Parts: sequence; structure tokens; C-alpha cells
Amino acid sequence: MQSSKSQKGWFLFSMMLIAANLRLPITIIPPLLSTIEKNLGIPKSLAGLITSIPLVTFAILSPIIVKFAKKLGNELTIFIFFILLILGSYLRIIPSIWALMIGTFLAGVGIDSGNVLVPAIIKDRLPDQIPLGTSLYTLSMLLIGAIGTALSGIFITKISLQSTLAILSIPAIIALFFWIPSLRHNQRDKTKTEKKVNYRSVWNQSLGWLITAFFGLQSLVYYSMITWLPSILQDHGIGTIFSSNLLTLLQLSGLPCSFIVPYLSVKKHGMKWLLSMLLIGYAISPLGFLISTGNAVFLVIITILTGFGSGLAFNMAVIFFTEKTTNPYQTAEVSGMAQSAGYLLAAIGPVLFGYLENMISSWSLIILILVVMSVLLTLSGVLIAKHKPIAE
Repeated sequence: MQSSKSQKGWFLFSMMLIAANLRLPITIIPPLLSTIEKNLGIPKSLAGLITSIPLVTFAILSPIIVKFAKKLGNELTIFIFFILLILGSYLRIIPSIWALMIGTFLAGVGIDSGNVLVPAIIKDRLPDQIPLGTSLYTLSMLLIGAIGTALSGIFITKISLQSTLAILSIPAIIALFFWIPSLRHNQRDKTKTEKKVNYRSVWNQSLGWLITAFFGLQSLVYYSMITWLPSILQDHGIGTIFSSNLLTLLQLSGLPCSFIVPYLSVKKHGMKWLLSMLLIGYAISPLGFLISTGNAVFLVIITILTGFGSGLAFNMAVIFFTEKTTNPYQTAEVSGMAQSAGYLLAAIGPVLFGYLENMISSWSLIILILVVMSVLLTLSGVLIAKHKPIAE
């Protein structure tokens, strides 16, 4: 019993380290965009591509990773792909646009393995404690991603771009090292052939597409927001440090949702409360960024509400992966599907909005588009909540 508790504790710790690196390589970039644009002489639309590249990578590779995991096992697949994440992170240190882009692509490959497979591993290793595993998974991802944004904004004012990227890539090495013991529990897919013949793919089910739409819309709004919020605020006359701090606050504000969403999702009217708060936080609050003001209190309140909305949206998406499926393989497949088609949608945001801003020299239209996307996100959540779990 003691050994079992020890193994479970180690799994949770190592899983949290892996989760900590599933947003960090992306969230450290926004405070660095101005420096990257200046050092490499590139326009905003190309700078926005740095955020979009991992999203395109997620879209292309998510279904492929599921197939890799079926042959190699979930734990081993994450280990192999995390090596690519580390290689890509350090390739970005080279002061070249091509090294930056290729390195970002490799980092995205590594991130995607964790995005797709960690929810399935939680369902497999913690079948009776899925809310706990999900809470710690999303908490680690959001917390370290937010801290990374803050440190990135501080470091770039003190040290070079290359040094900033090198230091903030160290957590991936630590995570890979502590993940090694998990390889002892690596299992290949043992689903019987006859079950596979009768298996109904999530790609052929309406709920699979609804979850994909929900995940895609929340990703589109989130990654567009974290990419361009500092620029939006700076256009209103807000300083670099304060705008970077507000972006960090936006991410930190979603942390309570790691516990609120799993708790309320199983309550009788919990999902209605979650969807109502999502509408307020993600569709109404961002309208405050249309106001050109330097009032710190107002900006902090709007940022906290918007960040809380983003935390609700992401955690609800993960809950849908685990609670609307019936087995770990199905969880991996719906996770892969949602992150494939969903991130393809999300990848459009940072580049398109950077291009639009270059054309119209205003962020107002972009904010309004994001608000509309958040309304559609809430509506898709309502439909998912009413739907029965995916058929096996």
C-alpha cells in the first residue's frame, strides 16, 4: 500500500513537471516579440507566426501522436517527443529567423505529446481520482506558463534575448529527467482486435466535433489574447513592464479554475454556473480593453475577469475530454481530434490579427471578433453539457 502511494505521488509530481512545460515555451514569447521584431527586422504578422507555429504543429500531429502512442505507449511517446522539445527550445537561441521558426516547430512537437496524452494517462493511472489529476495537470500548466511570462518580461530588460530563452528552457530538461521512472509503467495498447473492429471513431460522432469546436474556440481566443494583449495595452500608452505584468495576471487569474471546474462540473447545476461565468469572463469583460485608459485599477479588474474566463474555458475543455469519454484510448482519441482541428482554428488568430492590425492600425475590431468567438464558445459548451458521453 505504501509503495502504491509512493508510486502515485511520484507520478503526480512528474506529471506536473511535464504539464509545466506545455505552455511555457509559448507564453514566454509575447513579452519578447518587440525585441524579436527589432533584432530580426520582421513585421508583426511574421512575429505572430511564432505563436501560430506550435498551434499548426498541434493541428497536424495530434492524430499522429495518438497512433505513435498506440505502438510505443503513452509514457515512452512523451519521453521521446520531449527530447525534441528541448532541442527546439535551444535551437531558438541562434539569432536567425529560420532557427527561431524551426526551433519553435520542434518545441511544438514536444508540447503536443503532453497535450494529447497526459489526460489519457491520468484517466488510466488515476481512474478514481480524475478530478485531482486534472486539477494538478491544469494548475501546473497555467501557473508555470504565467510565471514564465513574468520572468520573460523581467529578463529581457536585464539580459539578452538569447540568455532569456536559454534560462527559460531549463524546466523542460528537469521534467524529462523526472519522467524517466514513469517509463517503467509504459504500456502499449492492448485493446483486443474484435473490439477495434466494432470501435466507433469519435470523428464520426457529433459530440466529438462539438468538443473540438469548444477547444478550438477557447484556444483561438486565448492564444490571440496572450500574443497581442501587450501590444493592445501599449497602444493605449501602457508601459512594457506593466503590460507584461497584466498578461501575467491574466494567466494567474485562471489558476483557481483548476479546482473550481472539476468541483462544480459534477454538481447538479454546476455546469450552468460555469457557463454563466464563462460568458461574463470571456465574452463581456474583454470589451473593457476597447477603452483607452491608463487607470490601473480598471485594467487589473478587466484582466482578472478575462483571465478567470480563460481558465474556465481551458479546464472545461479538459473535463470534457475525460468526463465525456468512456476509456483511456477514447480520451486520447478525442483529445487528439480536438487538438488537431481545434488548434488549426486557433493558429489562424495570432497571424490574422497581426495582419489586420497592420492594415487598419486599430485593435478595436480584433477585440470585437474575439468577443464574438467567446459567445460561440459558450454556446458550444451549452450543447456539450446537454449531450450524453461519446458512444464506445
